[in-house]
Amino acid sequence: MSSIEVKNAPLMLSFSQNIKSTIGLMIGVGIILLALVSFVMQMNLADLFVWLEKVFSWSFIFCYSVLLVIGIYAGAKVKTASNTEYWYEVGSQVSNGIATLALTFTLLGISLGIGSLGQQSLTPESVHLVIGELTTHFSTAFMTTVIGLPTANVIRAWVSLRAIPNESD
Repeated sequence: MSSIEVKNAPLMLSFSQNIKSTIGLMIGVGIILLALVSFVMQMNLADLFVWLEKVFSWSFIFCYSVLLVIGIYAGAKVKTASNTEYWYEVGSQVSNGIATLALTFTLLGISLGIGSLGQQSLTPESVHLVIGELTTHFSTAFMTTVIGLPTANVIRAWVSLRAIPNESD
């Protein structure tokens, strides 16, 4: 049994190194994107995080980030790994997961917005407050779709195109 462990050790070390490289790359790209968005929106980092939490929620950001890292990793591995079909399928399923996540949070935001209408009395004086709360929930709903669906399509297309063998192969 020790010979099996010795044979698998380099594979696990290589896999672990690939994951570390991918996560490191994603963190670096994430920091650059945060700096770029902060510059474009003219917001400091603390205000940007407050905006992200308000518009997307931390649960969406976490799930989206995990799926995004897995999708990019699968897209990179589909060309270099010996089991191309496996990584193609992983990338395809991750892109489906991102689309499902986006649509789920869209429905959640709409549901929360409609639910907030039933909890408040609607009078001419309170219309502005009710509409403000309603648009906050709808903002979450539509921003998750605006971000999630294009990302899912880009990952799906990238993985699909990388899975096509070269003419010289």
